Amino acid sequence: MRTWTQKHYGGTEQLRLTEATEPTPGAGEVVVRVKAAAVDRGTWHVMTGTPLIARPALGFRGPRAGFSTPGRDFAGVVEAVGSDAVGWAVGDAVHGTTNGSLAELVTASVKRIARPPANLTTAEAAALPISGLTAYQAVRGAKVVAGQRVLVVGASGGVGHLAVQLAIAAGAVVTAVCRPAGIALMHQLGAKHVIDRTSDALDSEGVQYDDVIDIASNRPRRELRSVLTERGTLVCVGTETGGLTGGLHRSIAAALLSPFVKQRLVMHMSKELGSDLAELDAIVEESKVRPVIDLTVPFEDVPRAIDHVGAGNALGKVVVTL
Repeated sequence: MRTWTQKHYGGTEQLRLTEATEPTPGAGEVVVRVKAAAVDRGTWHVMTGTPLIARPALGFRGPRAGFSTPGRDFAGVVEAVGSDAVGWAVGDAVHGTTNGSLAELVTASVKRIARPPANLTTAEAAALPISGLTAYQAVRGAKVVAGQRVLVVGASGGVGHLAVQLAIAAGAVVTAVCRPAGIALMHQLGAKHVIDRTSDALDSEGVQYDDVIDIASNRPRRELRSVLTERGTLVCVGTETGGLTGGLHRSIAAALLSPFVKQRLVMHMSKELGSDLAELDAIVEESKVRPVIDLTVPFEDVPRAIDHVGAGNALGKVVVTL
């Protein structure tokens, strides 16, 4: 089978399309023939070995064997079933997460897969797991309910555009903060208000929010808290500040402060759970929530897909088709 691999950290110039032995499923696993795989910001981080604090897990001088093929989420068809893979059969449609999804065949644990919604295309099904789970768990962690005002910062990216839709599906009134290129998309997705991050202040709407979901932003915590209600919730999904921790210390600091203030400050850590993916799939089937695909490329053009995401140019998701 064909698979993309890397031996060293760096840019897409060091990725190689190679031949590898076809995998066999272990206990509680299935082998999937990949039909589409999405590229998210995490794919770029693993490829570049950043932030440096992740190197003990990824590999110090280059990616460990489990991370030598980039990619996390996929959609496809079950080709082989291991022992204890209860409920799955050859030929079943499937999507989920695994290490190294940018390959023609992958193994995946049954704990990290689900049956894709019938109303999604294969490309949309591949675009949902990683970003969708992050958005779903963040909105759930914020305890968003109908009638609340929710501010989503970083709203036009892979996670953000799904968080906007999921909060709206929960009945919230959503304000989106994004770059100018994403403003039209935010209106299309149903955001009540849109704040241009390059020119408008975070408090430009003149209201306070019950929940703020902060996705990969570099805004000071004090600024984010200033637009929250007295007992509102701030969910810190991540930051992109570079350096040793990549901004992780900002989320940790918020969580440590939370017990001492009236507002609830949450450090969000996404979990790749098939059970949560199935819950998300049910919402997608019953609502207007959909992954927006900004760019689709063939398998041979994986470097272009990763470069597009790494440059911060994606509005929504980037998908590779096989």
